[in-house]
Amino acid sequence: MKTNSVRVVYLVSCCAEMREKERKETQRCGSENRHCKKRHAVNMKIFKHHDSEIRKSIMILKIPAILENSTNVETLQITVSNKARLFAERLNKRDRKGKSEIETCRQARCPPEFWQALTGQPDKPTSAIVEHVPEGFVAERKKLYKVNIGMGFLELPQVELPKGIAKQDMLNSKGVFILDSNSDIFLWTGKKANRLLKMAGQKLVVELHQMIDRPDYAQVYRETEGEESMMFRSKFAGWDEIVPVDYTRSSESVQRVPDLKVIVKKDNMMRADLGALFLERQPSMTYEESEELMLDCNYDLELMESFVLEGKKFVKLPQKEFGIFYTMDCYVFLCRYAVLPEEEEDEEIEETDEKPEMDFKCVVYFWQGRDASNMGWLNFTFQLQPNFEEIFKDKLEVVRMYQQQENHKFLSHFKRKFLIKRGRRGLTKNLGGKWPELFQMRANGSSVCNRTIQVECQSNQLCSAFCHMLRIPFKELDESNHRGVVYVWLGKYSEPREHEFARQVASDLVVRDDDDDFRIVEVKEGEENEEFWRVLGGKKKYETDSSFVKHTRLFRCTNEKGYFAVSEKTVDFCQDDLDDDDIMILDNGDAVFLWIGARASDIEAKLSYQAAQVYHASLRMKANEKPRKFMLAVRGHESCRFRKCFHAWSKMKEPMG
Repeated sequence: MKTNSVRVVYLVSCCAEMREKERKETQRCGSENRHCKKRHAVNMKIFKHHDSEIRKSIMILKIPAILENSTNVETLQITVSNKARLFAERLNKRDRKGKSEIETCRQARCPPEFWQALTGQPDKPTSAIVEHVPEGFVAERKKLYKVNIGMGFLELPQVELPKGIAKQDMLNSKGVFILDSNSDIFLWTGKKANRLLKMAGQKLVVELHQMIDRPDYAQVYRETEGEESMMFRSKFAGWDEIVPVDYTRSSESVQRVPDLKVIVKKDNMMRADLGALFLERQPSMTYEESEELMLDCNYDLELMESFVLEGKKFVKLPQKEFGIFYTMDCYVFLCRYAVLPEEEEDEEIEETDEKPEMDFKCVVYFWQGRDASNMGWLNFTFQLQPNFEEIFKDKLEVVRMYQQQENHKFLSHFKRKFLIKRGRRGLTKNLGGKWPELFQMRANGSSVCNRTIQVECQSNQLCSAFCHMLRIPFKELDESNHRGVVYVWLGKYSEPREHEFARQVASDLVVRDDDDDFRIVEVKEGEENEEFWRVLGGKKKYETDSSFVKHTRLFRCTNEKGYFAVSEKTVDFCQDDLDDDDIMILDNGDAVFLWIGARASDIEAKLSYQAAQVYHASLRMKANEKPRKFMLAVRGHESCRFRKCFHAWSKMKEPMG
């Protein structure tokens, strides 16, 4: 229950009994021991109108940007005025985050802003301010209750307060407590309290607020362990955050020590960027948007030449192998793009009626397979790249790409016919093709990123969300003189548009050579024959849920920039995006996984664990998100629930060194 009205905090310390008690305490200490101190609890009470102000008191007026404490003109004990100032300082530091200003004003010289915020009028009230608190006034004792859940009913036992003094150690992190001081009622919730206990506390505090007659300005405040307000802390004796001070050091020696805040600000220490965890998932492209993107990327393409590394030389790739890649090979694609003239140049050309000279630029894409060594890149930089630079000079651009990390412009040139096979090109062509092969076709985020990649020839590699191609060569020609068969397996939840692309990939790329006479057979999920399951090693359990495709998200946690930061990978991520130097957070819609790299530091692990908890908690606050489990993925021993989010999962690369 929050209110925007201005509140006045009244320190009940002006009664005759307390003044007499403090006077006797001062006499007892005497001048022999000037360091003798006794701490008195200062009771806080909230009033609403200016009539509550009396001449022998200290008032604290809480304004959104200013905290003003008004001191009486008459003689007041320095101890009480210091307590008021200290309370205002703590109130500003904890509740206002240091953004308020503290102003001290006397009763006779209060600024108009003080009276404006208090009474609604800038002028001092004309009516006399009279004392209304009797000499024998005793503040109402506060009550502390503990919320319990009994056998079918709720319990609210009262906690005994010795001599009416509440202490911080009476609270328990696993419990929920209610503090009632008549004008204020607080609901305190521990960090480890269970959900039912919190709900019971919410219900009981409302009933307790309505059960007893209270002032109109009485409110219910909700406090959380570790984030308590100063008003709540003031109800407990000795609840102070003591700052240690070394009085033996001089001011000169303190100034010589570098300021820690300056060092932290300079080195970006204690900084964390978790903004990516709270952003929405990147939406997938529609089919129409993908088609438009593909047309735009191919609009300025004039020429495309392909080369493959054989031994130590790059040779031209046959046209019939265009779009077929091998994981142990390196490829070079020389693309020539037309540079369209700017609009201003077009206007000048129309006036002169002269044909423009089309300019061009060349981009060389170097593609490296997942299992290929870096020797291919070295051969390219020392052998082929100098020749290109000599021919095209400053119009040349070199782009190095790795398997499954290609950009959209490069992928659009293949028009969804992008096949990746395992092994090496020369060895596989000469000696391979004699065994069954299974391929999975998958597009992440956009149909432009459509890739068909070879996977293990096992039935557990199937997934109802995608299309698969099973190539089965025969040892001998069958009755129809076919050398083999290619089954195009259509998943139950696969996109209908993908079915035609799967047939084209099967006939153009999966069938190795023109003289290979393989028949293409479409098989819907659930209509497989015995030969299909026999080649896959028997029917096994495979992934039949396709909902994870719409929820997969991959986050990278690192401190490479000098501070801890979390960034989200693109929707088209792959297995090689799992960096051994960092820690990854994977969300598959059912669980949130924390994957720890082999060379990740302990600090990264602790911060990433907290970041994953923050992300997991943020998902529970969203109404349209289903609950997730929080799990750990061990490197090299990832479960199938983790691996299914990556296209064509294979053996993890071992880190160097």
